[in-house]
Amino acid sequence: MGHKYSLILSREITHEESVTLQESGCYGATFATDSLPTDPKAKVTRVDIDDTVSPSLEKAIESGLEAAKKVPELGVPGLNVPALPVEKKADQPGVVAGEVIDEPTAAGNEEGVGEANAKQAANGKTGAKRAANGKTGAKRTANRKKAAKAEPAGDSKELSEAGTAAG
Repeated sequence: MGHKYSLILSREITHEESVTLQESGCYGATFATDSLPTDPKAKVTRVDIDDTVSPSLEKAIESGLEAAKKVPELGVPGLNVPALPVEKKADQPGVVAGEVIDEPTAAGNEEGVGEANAKQAANGKTGAKRAANGKTGAKRTANRKKAAKAEPAGDSKELSEAGTAAG
């Protein structure tokens, strides 16, 4: 198995031109007539290449592009490279970027929570990250309920109504 990619040539090519391409750097190439996605009436040649000679995908693509230059009046308006699998090495962690946010919030500090949420929103950090980490608003809700029980009956009704309106 080599380095696989496809070149979309600017026109249909002849058999002689395909031989020139294979001899000039399109190793392991197969040729097919195709059409441009932007203009189905425009007939072009798609060259599917499986280069087993070049040391890297970069060198394989460069070789194919250089081969196309050897054919007069031929251009390469398209290049397709399939996605390559990423191999995880045993000594590398599963997560390579990111940060953990662990800011404890005190009961009754809704203003500070609002400021922290505004900072996170400005930095592109949303509640989805906290929810994915299992950190939701449950702790804050539990703290509000404790505070409501500690207050006199009249104040607890006002607090629960305020909590319902805010939620």
